[in-house]
Amino acid sequence: MNLINKAKKLPLSPGVYQWLDSKGKILYIGRATSLRRRVLQYFRNDIDPRIGEMVSLAKTIKHIKTDTVLEAIILEANLIKKHWPKYNVKDKDDRSFIYIAIPKTEYPHPIVVRGRELEKFPASTNRIFGPYQSATLIRTALRIIRKIIPYGTCKPNSGKPCFDRQIGLCPGICTGEISKLDYQKNIKNIVLLLSGQKKRLMQKLKKENPESAKNLQYIQDVTLISRDELRDERKQRIEAYDISHFAGKETIGAMTVFTDGLPDNSQYRLFNIEEAPAHDDLKALEEMIIRRFRHTEWPMPDLILIDGGKPQVDHIYKILTKAQVVIPMLGLSKYQNDKLVFPAKTKESIKGLAQSIKPILLQARDEAHRFSNRARKNKMKIKNK
Repeated sequence: MNLINKAKKLPLSPGVYQWLDSKGKILYIGRATSLRRRVLQYFRNDIDPRIGEMVSLAKTIKHIKTDTVLEAIILEANLIKKHWPKYNVKDKDDRSFIYIAIPKTEYPHPIVVRGRELEKFPASTNRIFGPYQSATLIRTALRIIRKIIPYGTCKPNSGKPCFDRQIGLCPGICTGEISKLDYQKNIKNIVLLLSGQKKRLMQKLKKENPESAKNLQYIQDVTLISRDELRDERKQRIEAYDISHFAGKETIGAMTVFTDGLPDNSQYRLFNIEEAPAHDDLKALEEMIIRRFRHTEWPMPDLILIDGGKPQVDHIYKILTKAQVVIPMLGLSKYQNDKLVFPAKTKESIKGLAQSIKPILLQARDEAHRFSNRARKNKMKIKNK
């Protein structure tokens, strides 16, 4: 079985993946919100050359499923620290890895540290976790952890509740509401989590704090998922599709492409619709989508946008599912005041991301409409000459 077929059989759940060479040596370790979708991205033509080189050397792919994205982030860091794969190590002039340091003091708290600053936090007086690849992602992860296992960044026993205490993120070291011993238990629990010992932590919390154990078991955060899904070694690509015809004749399909939020005219494509019945926009869309995804040499999109509402979205979603195309998609319904329309069971994180880039989606949809109409009119002019 070749690597692409192996990638297509990966689960859609969060986890960590490893690329290995012919000798079984790990070339690269990464994490994913959806293992299958993430790994399939590596077979695109527009992947970073350094990563493309790694893929060409790989002979197999291994994966480890996790319950949440947070666990995938932690596991990825621990595996990179253990193996230091060649293609995970960035050039010295690139951005540094990120670490978490927890000082071995009476009332410590996690500190986000860049690799170049790590010498200020020696292992003899600090617990060090990492390497991680995004400071923003790690700060978001710590915010989630703090909701479950509170810690303080304020002055101990100051007598005045800090702001974090008022919103439940500080357990009360400022007001003396938590003993040094109990606070250290919280820090030890965070250490267990960052060490990848979730099972041991769960057993401990079930005895100490059943509510925290329950929260940890079902932890999920839209912001964290969204940031993870945006992570990529290449530019983000949106493909928008539209159908144009004149009284059911001269039907043309258009695909426009936006790369990192800007129109990429060189990637636009037209499709003469030849098989779909006249006036059948659903079948015309279907024909265009099927023909587009036969072009495996074209870069694959990160998001598919259809000019249409629920009927169009539901129909094309079935076509994509049947073809095993695992890419988020949605529609823009001009008959519902440009409402965003999603297939059933679309993640809330995807909906949130789409809403945040709606102006770009509107522009991409309008470009597809303009492009298809212009092509149809040109075709009719040529035919009527």
